[in-house]
Amino acid sequence: MAAITKDTIIGDVLDLDPTTAEFFLNMGMHCLGCPASRGETVEEACQVHGVDCDELVAKINAHMAK
Repeated sequence: MAAITKDTIIGDVLDLDPTTAEFFLNMGMHCLGCPASRGETVEEACQVHGVDCDELVAKINAHMAK
């Protein structure tokens, strides 16, 4: 499975592995069903929610590697 980056679109992450939704929900992004949120990059969402993007990307990639 391909690794995600901070430039990956959230909708693409969720399509690759729907179980990654928990990472976005845990950072306060409760609008995952909204078309606008699915079109944001991981970095854009992290900026809005005050989350360290590199840390989130590393956690999601580790989760997806399992």
